[in-house]
Amino acid sequence: MNGEKRKVLAFALCALFSLCSALLSGCIPQTAPAGGAHTFGSGLGEKIRILSGSENQELEGILKECAKKTGVNLEITYQGSVDIMRTLQQGAGEYDAVWPASSLWLSLGDTGHLVKHAQSVSLTPVVFGIRESLAQELGFTQGDVSVRDILQAIREGKMSFCMTSATQSNSGSSAYLGFLYALLGTDELTAQDLESESLKTDIRELLSGIDRSSGSSDWLKEMFLKGDFDAMVNYECLIISANRQLEQEGRETLYAVYPYDGLSIADSPLGYVDHGDDKKEEAFLKVQEYLLSQEAQDAIQRTGRRTGYEGVKEGNEDVFRKDWGIDTERILSPIPVPSAEVLLEALNLYQTEFRKPSLTVYCLDFSGSMKGKGNEQLVEAMGQILIQENAAKNLLLAGEDEVNIIIPFSDTAFDTWIAPDASADSLEGLYREIEEEISVGGTDIYQAARVGLELIAANYDLSRYTPAIILMTDGMSNGSENFEDFREAYEAVGADVPVFSILFGDAKKSELEALAELTNARVFDGRKDLVGAFRSVKGYN
Repeated sequence: MNGEKRKVLAFALCALFSLCSALLSGCIPQTAPAGGAHTFGSGLGEKIRILSGSENQELEGILKECAKKTGVNLEITYQGSVDIMRTLQQGAGEYDAVWPASSLWLSLGDTGHLVKHAQSVSLTPVVFGIRESLAQELGFTQGDVSVRDILQAIREGKMSFCMTSATQSNSGSSAYLGFLYALLGTDELTAQDLESESLKTDIRELLSGIDRSSGSSDWLKEMFLKGDFDAMVNYECLIISANRQLEQEGRETLYAVYPYDGLSIADSPLGYVDHGDDKKEEAFLKVQEYLLSQEAQDAIQRTGRRTGYEGVKEGNEDVFRKDWGIDTERILSPIPVPSAEVLLEALNLYQTEFRKPSLTVYCLDFSGSMKGKGNEQLVEAMGQILIQENAAKNLLLAGEDEVNIIIPFSDTAFDTWIAPDASADSLEGLYREIEEEISVGGTDIYQAARVGLELIAANYDLSRYTPAIILMTDGMSNGSENFEDFREAYEAVGADVPVFSILFGDAKKSELEALAELTNARVFDGRKDLVGAFRSVKGYN
């Protein structure tokens, strides 16, 4: 790692472990999910606001029943693991409880020691879900499979996979840590281990097999179902959920593969955030008691989650199907969690050196309607990504070989700014260009996206990168090109380049959703927190 990156990494470590929540809250705004909070209950009883990992969306039927049985109203907001950690570091003032995928994020985030009564609600291992025919071809349906077996399949060009970002989502970080332990053949991960040249070679080759990334485990599953991919790394329960839909649609199902030397487990802890309100604490304990009751635990198992480290309840075997490779007889022995300092260094190495480099085109709206506040927010948002001291706080440091391109547009795509490299100076040069641009004219989102698509397709080997176009606009498109023009260009290029959009101002959501549907991407709502939306979308490439 070069000196510049080490300085930024040191800054990141200090920021993430500072006990001064004022410092963190002054630099990093909170992120709200695109759909806002989900509410369950009559509205008459006490309300508990829970900050939850996205994987718990599949438990909403149980949460609805929980609200009914306990008389407690539940308000669930979904965020990624890093955002949950950050929110806890800031004091989690807007929430009464947290429910991340893993206790790891409570340990890293609860610097103020606010969390009480934390208990695991369910367990689910992180596994490879591989198309059954491919798993058979690779010999993965017979006997144990190691991480090196998977690495060999990738080296031979026989397999690729999708995975969430290790710096933004628990399933990705858990899988990544499992890879490191397995490739090193160690029971303890140290900072010295991360300097191993053989490890660097192996982990880069393994991560080069990632086709698409995601900032959310649940959305990874949805993306996989809409695309044509070999495999995905995800929670066992989401592999089961995906297989139910695949089977219903008459499509090939996935075979679950458990790397015996790098198995990680999400233990789904639900904990109370103590702000000194006795009534809230009493209501929380009612909710937790219900979720740990036999009735709720049985229902949770029916969703494909386990409720213990050995086996499943008699009568639920039909959920954990052996023909899908689901192995309930395997005793779950999770990998150990490294020290916080080693963990954060590993995550930063993933972001800056190990993962497949990202190739990102930012199509930024400088139409007249952006003048004033809109332009100020856009500049601030890009500063969170391009100014590396800011990016470090969000585990979004630029990788050594990544490519960053800015296409400013109004009623035409009027320029192209390309960072010559991924150094802090080059990226801040892009930021200064954005700072100096003025807002004027109409809006043509389709031309900007097309120009970006054709530029990267003509000049880069997309197989070497994780490509994406990130489109930000505050208005309806009224330029010379339309959706069909972009569709024609996209089909002509024939590459898997997602177009993520950030909804802002009066932008027409249907236009942005059509682009997302075409390219198997998604739309982020930046109307309440544009900076947070930009941070979130970067977790997807």
